[in-house]
Amino acid sequence: METLTFDSDDLDVTEDFLSRAYARMRIGSGSPGSHRARIRRTGIDAVSVDELALDFEMDYSVTPLGRICLCVMHEGTVRDHAFQGVEDSFGAGDVVLFAPPDLPYTGRICNARYNITMLEPTLLAQVAGDADGSRPVRLTGHRPRSAVSARHLYRTIVHLRDTVLADPEMADQPLVAATAAQHLAASVLAAFPNTALDGSAADSADAHPAVLRRALAYIDDHADQPVTVADIAAAAHVTARALQYAFRRHLDTTPLAQLRRVRLAHAHHDLVAADPGTGATVTEIAARWGFHHPGRFASLYRDTYQRAPHETLAGG
Repeated sequence: METLTFDSDDLDVTEDFLSRAYARMRIGSGSPGSHRARIRRTGIDAVSVDELALDFEMDYSVTPLGRICLCVMHEGTVRDHAFQGVEDSFGAGDVVLFAPPDLPYTGRICNARYNITMLEPTLLAQVAGDADGSRPVRLTGHRPRSAVSARHLYRTIVHLRDTVLADPEMADQPLVAATAAQHLAASVLAAFPNTALDGSAADSADAHPAVLRRALAYIDDHADQPVTVADIAAAAHVTARALQYAFRRHLDTTPLAQLRRVRLAHAHHDLVAADPGTGATVTEIAARWGFHHPGRFASLYRDTYQRAPHETLAGG
């Protein structure tokens, strides 16, 4: 897990740090007095979550980040934010995409506290694209489709920051890291307009039972490994869209929901087999199978097995 902190009131030092932490940029300020900037980052693999506080007005001109950069405004404003074809301003409560990964952007931050969450664009393809990258997924709007989708994405970011990234031992679990990153990517796709929404007739035609059998076999054989939708689609020899159609048509579910069910079954088996006298815990077993929120794991487990996971571990 990656962590870093920064605290300075020297604009040159801040510019150098921002250029190393994000992308090469120029900043400036006409504000009198302090130019204090504070930044705290936690991250796993292809995802990072930063909390920033700027106690002054700062102009910025940023080269392409190469990553998807989401901004959640807590206090203050971002004004005159612009990239190719877009100019907008943001205030407290707004959730926005700063810019596509391949475009530069400019603007002005005014006495603001805000969150920056960054993820690799390949995560979108892993969730809804093709394994070979032949159909990359792009976001086509910088604001969420609705206030509801914005709130859902914000809750996902908070959960990632306060639950997964707050516990280094949890974040370092491979399945936890992979599941959390995919959950964020799926929430981004649910929130913003994107190219993955448009299916084709060929995708629908490919959604036959044989596809489902190959996909289910792959999930069963690889549940103990980080698995993406693109991986499952490649194993089933179809596009990710066709895979989604097949699961929706024949099982009324999604590939990732099926993967979660299989992992839950493995966690149940481990709880039955474990000896609490050796130090085995529900949290440790849940994390082994990618469940990084103990409360949600317990709720899902009770819904499925009609008992609490600690009761199964105790052999009651």
